[in-house]
Amino acid sequence: MNPSAQPLLPGATLGVLGGGQLGRMFAHAAQQMGYFTTVLDPASDSSAGRVSHHHVHTDFLDGDGLARLARLADAVTIEFENVPAQALTSLAGDCRVAPDMRAVAIAQNRIREKAHFVQCGVPCAPYAVIESAGDIGKIDAALLPGILKIAQLGYDGKGQQAVETHEQLSAAWQAVGQAPCVLEQRLALAGECSVVLARGSDAAMVHFAPQRNTHVEGILALTQAYEGAVPAAQAQRAIDAARAIAESLNYVGVLCVEFFILADGALVINEMAPRPHNSGHYTLDACDISQFDLQVRTLAGLPLSAPRQHSPAVMLNLLGDLWFPQGGDAPQEPPWAAALALPGVHLHLYGKTGPRRGRKMGHLTVTAASAPAVCATAARAARALGIALPPGHGLTP
Repeated sequence: MNPSAQPLLPGATLGVLGGGQLGRMFAHAAQQMGYFTTVLDPASDSSAGRVSHHHVHTDFLDGDGLARLARLADAVTIEFENVPAQALTSLAGDCRVAPDMRAVAIAQNRIREKAHFVQCGVPCAPYAVIESAGDIGKIDAALLPGILKIAQLGYDGKGQQAVETHEQLSAAWQAVGQAPCVLEQRLALAGECSVVLARGSDAAMVHFAPQRNTHVEGILALTQAYEGAVPAAQAQRAIDAARAIAESLNYVGVLCVEFFILADGALVINEMAPRPHNSGHYTLDACDISQFDLQVRTLAGLPLSAPRQHSPAVMLNLLGDLWFPQGGDAPQEPPWAAALALPGVHLHLYGKTGPRRGRKMGHLTVTAASAPAVCATAARAARALGIALPPGHGLTP
């Protein structure tokens, strides 16, 4: 995006590549501010496409579809990081695009991403790159046990395998088709946290307070966003690292940076997402400006103001498994009324056509006047819906 570009005012059309729930929430935020929206997605029934003014129903690299999107939209952003970077390059010649192709391409590839973190001076877990059978023989034994992660198209724990020995490492690499990978040393973790920030084309930057995250089988299950959820010293280190990464990329848009908290209190970076993030969904209900409002502002070139969190919050992810209690085959609507009867409970469903186990169907945000109150209510809401809270969740039993 050209820093000198004039702001796009309400009445303009904002586009998004990708039709999932993040695109849907972006479209809602843009429409609330008076913008028209357009979505490009291959699925005819995409969540975002169903609520947008225009839906370009084509593949992400379809030339005619991209040309139509460029004609409809004054500016385009992305909904998930695995949108082909070439599509952004194609669009950039015809309309404003943020984030740019360079940032997206780095986030799409763990090898480039790790190298960039090192260049920024941000601590990573010890790792090695594996691109050939010869690389496996050179692996330092100190990196084992470790986690083998495929370099591209891995998310929500997909494309990751725990390995204990060189023999297991070789077998795991064969199992992913000898694709380029990163081997990370397995570290003793005390927790995980993330920082969601926004940076404008004028280099102005704002951020939300770091939130504490708990994953189950690689998928975010629980976010705790209140004072003390992430200790102050760790929170500041995470903010500083995330800001350094955004600056190094000359980034424009919303960026989420995820960190591991080690047993000794140190932080190491895990990965970045060049878009709004699941762990920032609580901002819709607990802050005066949400992560999607900031996505609209950065894309349109509007001023950024620092968001204020007015309520402690807990976010519970709602997966399709919730529709199949006791392992049944026929989906059943969860008991929403039982959860909504509790104070400060906000239900967000993503408009997907049918539940599947493991599919992100929505989220539940709980807000309250204090951290103990929000934790207690979140635990009650989880119990009402039959959500099994992950071990060590820290909420009131």
